[in-house]
Amino acid sequence: MRYVQLRAFHYVAICGGFSRAAEELLLTQPAISDQVRKLEEEYDILLFNRHRKQVTMTPSGEKLLEITRRLFDNEEQARELLTESRATRSGTLRIVADSALHMLKILARFRDKYPGVGVTISGGNTETVIASLFSYEADIGILGELPPARDFETISLNSTPISAFVALGHPIANRKTLSFQDLQGLPLVMREAGSKTRKKFEEAAEANGFSFIPSIIAEGREAVREIVASGVGVGFVSTAEFGEDPRLVRIPLEEEDQMIMEETLICLRERRGGKLVSAFLKIAHDEAGKLAKDG
Repeated sequence: MRYVQLRAFHYVAICGGFSRAAEELLLTQPAISDQVRKLEEEYDILLFNRHRKQVTMTPSGEKLLEITRRLFDNEEQARELLTESRATRSGTLRIVADSALHMLKILARFRDKYPGVGVTISGGNTETVIASLFSYEADIGILGELPPARDFETISLNSTPISAFVALGHPIANRKTLSFQDLQGLPLVMREAGSKTRKKFEEAAEANGFSFIPSIIAEGREAVREIVASGVGVGFVSTAEFGEDPRLVRIPLEEEDQMIMEETLICLRERRGGKLVSAFLKIAHDEAGKLAKDG
């Protein structure tokens, strides 16, 4: 087995085709195809289904990709170790978060200390955050539910209840509180399946003998916010994520003590030693310590 063959396979798999893999590796498509073909022939195994111009992985290819993801991630960590001084002057830290609001102070301190490091932030719910970390598509995750797996290093960020919110001119905008009973018959705007906010709300409602069918289901927190701001329904969000928006009014829920959202920063334990990841974790630990002391 040769390194170049595994590398060719890996890039075809993650890029979704031989042409894109060739572009990524600055090689010709025939060269990439030849390396993958030799790997398949040497071990008498089919890694890709080739149908016309469509390339899909076989079950064996999927299993090998799980291994090569770890292999090439370890290679990247080795490169970071050998170029530590350079790592904090350049490079990119990839973050996927259900809400970036929970890490603003951490991010500000990180950028002050390491101004040369690029940071990319993408959104996602609990399920997509965990999937991105396991697939090595992200270095740091922020989510509303601590995963049961022991593969993660975790730092608790905050703990706040879920509240309802409506548009400023909504008929119930002047209410001091709302109960599940009050929500009966109102149009509800909820997030997609997989959202921890929605799951917590529905579990608490069921425990109190209520069942709600959303009038509108929207992908992502910002989509829910914009729909509610248009005046068409009632949305739900953790208090920490409500923020400042003059178009909206937050209304506490009477059952809020049953719907506490705990935001957690996580990363894979096997990747916590990376220079940029460990630097971000150290700042996060410091900020969490300050929050606990102030509380």
